[in-house]
Order: sequence, then C-alpha cells, then structure tokens
Amino acid sequence: MVTPIFAGITHIVVGVLFGGAVSVLAAKAGEIDPAAFAMSFNEDFDWLDVSAAGPGSRWIAHTPWNGDFGDARFADPGPGFPFTTRDGILHIEARKGADGKWQSGLLASTDPEDNGFKQLYGYFEMRARFPAGEGVWPAFWLASRGGEKSVEVDVVEHYGHFPSRYTASMHVWDRKVPRRSKSHHRRVPVEEGSLSAAFHTYGVSVEVDLIRYFFDREEVWSIATPPELKHPFTILVDLGLGAGWPIDKTPNPSVMEVDYIRVWSFPVD
Repeated sequence: MVTPIFAGITHIVVGVLFGGAVSVLAAKAGEIDPAAFAMSFNEDFDWLDVSAAGPGSRWIAHTPWNGDFGDARFADPGPGFPFTTRDGILHIEARKGADGKWQSGLLASTDPEDNGFKQLYGYFEMRARFPAGEGVWPAFWLASRGGEKSVEVDVVEHYGHFPSRYTASMHVWDRKVPRRSKSHHRRVPVEEGSLSAAFHTYGVSVEVDLIRYFFDREEVWSIATPPELKHPFTILVDLGLGAGWPIDKTPNPSVMEVDYIRVWSFPVD
C-alpha cells in the first residue's frame, strides 16, 4: 500500500521475546511449515464479525487511521455488501453504483482506539483467490506504527493489469520527514492468470533479523528487519481499485475470495 499507517499497543501477541531472539523453524531452506508454530489467530470466515469502526467487533471496515485509498471508497458493512460469507469463504465485492462511483471492502483487525488483534513477530498467512481484470488491486498487508516512524509489510499486492506477477513490499514511513521514508519491492512472477484461477497462500515470517515472504509456502523474497520495527502489526485485507492504473475496463462487479487468515507465534527455544 502507499498510505501511512496506524497501530498501537493494547492487545499484543508476540512470538517470543526472550533475550531479544525469536526462534523460527522451517521445514527446510526456502519452505515454511506453520505446523511447528503455535496458532495465535484463526479466521476461517464461517461467519464475519465486522462493524464500521468498532468497538467490540473482530474486524472493522476501514483503516484504523480512517484513511481510504485507491479509486473505490471502502463501504460500511451492510446486508450483502461489500462482505458476504458462504461455505467458509469471505467474498469482498467491488461494485460500481448507479452514480458511476465504485465502492469496495477492507477489513482491519484493530479499531481506531487500538483494540483488537495485533502481533509483532510470527508467521502471517492468507489463502485467497483474486479477481481477474484490469484495475483490480487486492492486497493482504500488515501495519505497525509507534513514534515518528512506522513499518508496513505488504505480503501481496496484485495489480490486475499484470496477471503474471504480484508485488511484495516493505515500507518504513517517516511521518516527521516524509522524504526520508524508504520502500523496497519485489515482483514475484507467477503463471499468467493463476492468481484468479485458483486459491493460493500468501505468507510472511516476521523475525528479529529477517522478514521472509512466501507464496504457497515457498520463500520468494527476504529483507532485513528494519530497526524501526518496535510495535505489533495490525492485519489488513482489502480489494482496492486503481493504484495508478485505469479502471475503465474493470469488471463490474469484481470479487476477491478469502478462505482464511491465520497467524502463528514462534516456539520458545
């Protein structure tokens, strides 16, 4: 994503913070097996607990810092739109109204008062199928904020104009001096059209020294953990539109399907 982020520290779950070290167990180099970890968050979407801005719901339908982005306004949850669940699958729908304006959906795991689920270190994973078509911009990302600098981890952003790849990113936002913000990106090649043809998993392992990105539990990129990362991550998932690309050919409606979002903490050595 490209917007500064908000997070805080009321309900924190960390993998392990003994001597500043986190233990990560991988099946072998380049793969990850979360069965070796302790599950700390499990959203199977058998039903959806969401409100516009909380408090008291598991998800809210806007960013906690109340900043929409892209070319579709994120709508409050209502009957049948923008969220529906069926057979354990969440559907996030983007739809153009009679006025020609697009609306879509976003879920965040903390509210504006910073209540909800957050975690610092651990393995975060989503299983999803993305809509096809130019202009769609589905994403699964993590937001951490505290002090003057904040960290954002984009596990996956898929730009529908490019059906043979997606983008993984890491940002350090400097709110006091924005020009000092830093961004790192990796384009991950995939079989053309495969992200909309079938469900895939998108994961990230956040460790003390390294952030590792996974596609179908195979490592696709890693980057050093920035020293600015000191506060736990809020989980966000959304179906955005645009991201700088035209939306005149975007299918109406477009639907993102999410099977689950899960988080694991790392075992203690």
